[in-house]
Amino acid sequence: MTQLKLSDITDEKSVRLTIEVSVRLHRELLAYAAVLNNGEAKDAPDPRRLIPPMIERFMATDRDFARLRKDGPSRSHR
Repeated sequence: MTQLKLSDITDEKSVRLTIEVSVRLHRELLAYAAVLNNGEAKDAPDPRRLIPPMIERFMATDRDFARLRKDGPSRSHR
């Protein structure tokens, strides 16, 4: 079975943001949601629910971001 980077969509308190995505990206999010739902588009998670955990996962695995954040703001603007 394929190991997706996104596996759990948890409900947490949130802050509302409005973003625009391309039609291509929206199609990809729909396809990703279907894969998360065992290949079924019906009852798949709403693509809007995928974006926050995807961004969180991206930031959590960005080594340069972690390093710069650890070093503090004075070293990150060199």
